[in-house]
Amino acid sequence: MKSNKLTIAHWAEEDRPREKLAALGAEALSSAELLAILIGSGSTTESAVDLMKHVLADCNNNLNTLGKLSVRELMQYKGIGEAKAITILAACELGKRRQREGHEERPDLGTATRIYNYLHTRMQDLDVEEAWVLLMNHNFRLIKSVRLSHGGITETAVDVRLIIKEAVMANATIIALAHNHPSGSLHPSKDDDMLTRTVRNACDVMRIHFLDHIIVTDGAYYSYHEEGRL
Repeated sequence: MKSNKLTIAHWAEEDRPREKLAALGAEALSSAELLAILIGSGSTTESAVDLMKHVLADCNNNLNTLGKLSVRELMQYKGIGEAKAITILAACELGKRRQREGHEERPDLGTATRIYNYLHTRMQDLDVEEAWVLLMNHNFRLIKSVRLSHGGITETAVDVRLIIKEAVMANATIIALAHNHPSGSLHPSKDDDMLTRTVRNACDVMRIHFLDHIIVTDGAYYSYHEEGRL
């Protein structure tokens, strides 16, 4: 007799683990749903989620207990082969390692010198211009750095809409712009000035603090903020 059990593909989209994670975030999923994403499929009688619920139930719904199982023990479950068993144990090991590691210290980029020191190693050997935006929280701690362009810095090459989008997506309240001059010149160009004004105006509209625009060379920098031009 053919089973009437629905596979994940037949579930409502909001109930599927991958779609649910994309829409609501990983924290909204159960451990079984997260593990189901990793193994991808279940057996002929169980969906991936039901299979992982079964395995977790045998482990008293404890992920530490799950992590103590061997590949051979996991392979006793119908629908779990060697590859899936290894994937499950690799995920458990990553979880243990994450617990052991401390929180990464976000660098303080509250001054032009600190911004320069942070970016200099990334830019010192470049033979073309690159533009970067540094997204920070209210304590000037770096949230994320994003390369905006490679090979030329103008108002058209750097998409100011992307800067604002990245800042909003990262919940950044402070940003700094930076680009390099491979020639070694510390003098900002007209394009540099125009870009600075455009970014400043966009930040004013979005109520984001535009901290600085730094020109990086190998050994020195120019700061719009320190020069009183912001």
